[in-house]
Amino acid sequence: MIEPTVTLPPKRVRRAPVRRSEPPRGTPGAVRFPVLAVAFVCAACGLVYELELVALASSLMGDSVTQASVVLSVMVFAMGVGSLLAKRLRCRAAVGFGMVEAGLALIGGCSAMVLYAAFAWFGEPRYVVVAFSLAIGVLIGAEIPLLMSLLQRSAGAAGRSSARPSVRSPARSAVRSAAASVRSPTSSARSARAERSGRSVRQDPPGEQDDAAGTVADLFAADYVGALVGGLAFPFLLLPWLGQLTGALVTGAVNAVAGGGLVLWVFRHELTPRSRTLLVAVNVSVLAVLATATVLVDDFEQAARRAVYGDHVRVAVHTELQEVVVTGGVEGPPDLFLDGRLRVSGQDEYRYHEALVHPSMNGGRTRVLIVGGGDGMAAREVLRYPGVRSVTVVELDPGVVRLARTDPALARLNARAFRDPRVRVVHADAFHWLRGAATAVRDRYDVVISDLPDPGITRSTKLYAQEFYGLVSQVLTRSGRLAVHAGSVTDRPRTFWTVDATLHAAGFATRPYSASGRARGAGRGPVDWGFLLAVPGSRPPTLGLAPDAPRLRSLDEDLLDAAARHAERRRSGGLPPSTLVHPRYGD
Repeated sequence: MIEPTVTLPPKRVRRAPVRRSEPPRGTPGAVRFPVLAVAFVCAACGLVYELELVALASSLMGDSVTQASVVLSVMVFAMGVGSLLAKRLRCRAAVGFGMVEAGLALIGGCSAMVLYAAFAWFGEPRYVVVAFSLAIGVLIGAEIPLLMSLLQRSAGAAGRSSARPSVRSPARSAVRSAAASVRSPTSSARSARAERSGRSVRQDPPGEQDDAAGTVADLFAADYVGALVGGLAFPFLLLPWLGQLTGALVTGAVNAVAGGGLVLWVFRHELTPRSRTLLVAVNVSVLAVLATATVLVDDFEQAARRAVYGDHVRVAVHTELQEVVVTGGVEGPPDLFLDGRLRVSGQDEYRYHEALVHPSMNGGRTRVLIVGGGDGMAAREVLRYPGVRSVTVVELDPGVVRLARTDPALARLNARAFRDPRVRVVHADAFHWLRGAATAVRDRYDVVISDLPDPGITRSTKLYAQEFYGLVSQVLTRSGRLAVHAGSVTDRPRTFWTVDATLHAAGFATRPYSASGRARGAGRGPVDWGFLLAVPGSRPPTLGLAPDAPRLRSLDEDLLDAAARHAERRRSGGLPPSTLVHPRYGD
């Protein structure tokens, strides 16, 4: 018996409920902007730390080319090391970045104070500069890799939350699998395997790789622009308004707030309660240390000055170019320090200035030009000759001249030279001023006196170059004379004879001589001071004193002859001249 076929109504296949995807914790656009903003701020802070190390090391130890080369090369090397070490922090990028920024804020913010303290209490802080360059470079180098990890993870999380796997019906999956096999056998096989495993396949968007490249470009662009802003803010904002110590501390505080705020707010979902507590405690501690140091920075500076200059600091000012300190009692002879170096010792400065000025005054001396000499001592010696009608002092730092005019002890020591109506002060870079004066000056100078620090120590190195002496020759009369302080003959003989070779290359004939160095009790100084008397041409000048020279305390004809023989005995020949593009004052 054939049973009738009973057709049952088709069963309705009940689909599994589709789980709604949770909203992403941070869409790529919402995360990218604060990350780029923090990259901008951190790059600016990092460059401020770098420039602050270069500026302070150059100020304290001199030779700015060497200091800049050491800091930059060590820091760039350390940045590479930091990028490699950042690989170990990728699994915990948020916590790692927060700790890196806290450490960078603390080390970079306090670097200027520690460097100045090392100079004040222990001498030249060469190893401290290298240590800070390494530490800051390692931390800066870890920033970009960690920020890239955070951006990639946030973008991946947003992509997964917007495309969660869903359960599809077998019939629909089969139809889609068949359609896909027509387009691509490889895709068909991959889709079939995925369907058998009960999962759907998510194809990578075509522009995902381009988007990753765009993210890298955006991150580096923010980094470079931030470096530009930091590089401009350091000389034009931080130094004039806050100074090196306070400027570094404020930069560290900004760095800590930016780095900590990014992690604790934007990436807070990636932090465990323990990590969040640790980051908050570390950042609060760093900010507390920086704030305390900012409050105590004035007391620290006073203590450091006492360590460097002794207990009798009368005046301490920061000009636009350097730190100027005057020590000594009001009635006693003052000492003038520029950036920590003794420039004028009131006890024996006459030995230096008499030897520098008076041999060059043997001849016509109606018009005299002094390059440097902002303390007024060289002008004092020049004005002792009644035939002098005009004295032009070209000094770069107005603060030094202002102090030499107004400080009672300094004004008494320079015989109030700047109040003499024959003296005219020009505040300018001597090299650039001479370039204009070579064509603008109608009456040439009978005497030019170069009263500058030793070559190679400060920014005045270009004023010992062949090009500079060429400009001097254009403003000298035919019988004019040039007196140059060229460093110590005994302590730095190569430097001294390089100046001599440079003068010869510029068309001068020279006569070297020296003067004994610091008197006993006058503080640390060179064994001797070396000078060069130069005239245009090939015939060396006559070394002597003018018949009407005033009475001198440390110099006469016999001593001058002995000083010339002392210098000649240490002559070094065959040295090349120093030029702007190839300075030779490195020893």
